[in-house]
Amino acid sequence: MNMVAGVGPTLQIVEGRTLPDEGTDTIVERADPTWPTTFFVSRIPSSGAFSSVYDWMDKWGANHTSTGYSHIGADVLTLAAMLRIPVSMHNIETKDIFRPRTWSSSEPSSNRRARDTDRRVRPS
Repeated sequence: MNMVAGVGPTLQIVEGRTLPDEGTDTIVERADPTWPTTFFVSRIPSSGAFSSVYDWMDKWGANHTSTGYSHIGADVLTLAAMLRIPVSMHNIETKDIFRPRTWSSSEPSSNRRARDTDRRVRPS
């Protein structure tokens, strides 16, 4: 979470994967092996806020992270939208983002997910 002047708290949501211990042992031993570490590399989206890991690192606002295991970014993005928490950067593919049907009234129909194909919420 970042505090942005004039906006307040904003989130940055990035999905990726952790690196195996075999490749990171040397770094840990040279730094401080008593510190907890997680080596993470972001998934590079086909479009969006960044096009390389270096772009992501340059635009990442916080120096701390909350790590969730599994690809739950789309769900966190939906929760942030429901709670009206702005998201300043994410790498979630457009097809995976769920927006409640009522929010799509101003979007062209080509940008909306079809209600019948949504796996998270089924109309009753």
